[in-house]
Amino acid sequence: MAPTFTKKHVHLSERSTIAWRVAQTAVWLVGATILTCLLFFPSIGIVLFWDILIPVAPALLVIAPGLWRNVCPLATTNLMPRRLGLSKRRKLTGKQSGIFGLVAVVALYLIVPLRHAVFNTNGPATAMLIIAMAVIGVSLGFFYEWKSAWCSGLCPIHPVEKLYGANVFLTVPNAQCDKCMHCVTPCPDSTANFNPGSSKKTIWMRISALLITAGLPGFIWGWFHVPDAASITSISSFFSVYEMPMAGLVFTLAIYSLLSAIIQNKYERKLSGLFAAAAVSCYYWYRIPALFGFGSWGRDGLLVDLSKILSAWAITGITLALTIFFFYRLFIAEKNRKSWLIRPVKVGAKA
Repeated sequence: MAPTFTKKHVHLSERSTIAWRVAQTAVWLVGATILTCLLFFPSIGIVLFWDILIPVAPALLVIAPGLWRNVCPLATTNLMPRRLGLSKRRKLTGKQSGIFGLVAVVALYLIVPLRHAVFNTNGPATAMLIIAMAVIGVSLGFFYEWKSAWCSGLCPIHPVEKLYGANVFLTVPNAQCDKCMHCVTPCPDSTANFNPGSSKKTIWMRISALLITAGLPGFIWGWFHVPDAASITSISSFFSVYEMPMAGLVFTLAIYSLLSAIIQNKYERKLSGLFAAAAVSCYYWYRIPALFGFGSWGRDGLLVDLSKILSAWAITGITLALTIFFFYRLFIAEKNRKSWLIRPVKVGAKA
């Protein structure tokens, strides 16, 4: 089915624009504070970033990815050249967009296992990772129009947004784009029920859609079966953090490919929803116990130890409830024809 755009267009009032700018500034300052902590107070920064911010993100992407895209600090930073009139405002070709999307998926699969080797225990290294992404995003902002190159292209989080954001609860106005410049087609912000399969115009898009949809559940499962490394003493121990995640990725990729070959094309989105629900459910099945002292690897990923206060059954109940919610929302529930954000007025149109 061809992607459709939401028909409603919104031009933000001056008051709404100010409110969103205040929210964007506040979140940007929070991000800057976390970055500072990662550099100078690593133990605090690691907790704030890896044990509070990141665990909230998957659920937010299921419920309201547009809210995050409106206030994401990296997005706000990336768009500064455009807002200051310094961007050359080039538009990506279909091939470029597809390649950027594939690079984003590969980057996700390369970076996340390194959490075990480096980032989960090294605040300055995590800060350098964030700074590197900010530099890449800003650099792209000097050349390409609005969100096309980073937010809807090379950002490693964007493939996950596409997978988890296929049936959102909440749609909000687009507070980053004042007018629709058609910088990328289809627009992930404005396309109803956008998902990795919404655009398969090029081989690059088809490969990236397959890798993120089919591979992420197994990748997440494998990731949680690797402990954080106390120290890396050899190249082999460094690359060992990839073994389980990549084995899981290959396993669920094979299962998806088999099911895809069997089912009719009209059920492809259902299959995608099933794997999306499996991925996000698997994440919280392991992450919530680890946060509260019931994890498999001791203090890895620990936020606060509640093991002497709560029963393990309580944690199981929470994770089971979330699993039911995610499978209902992403696999069982009918698509609600909502987009992540309400599309702004088109360029040249009257407000």
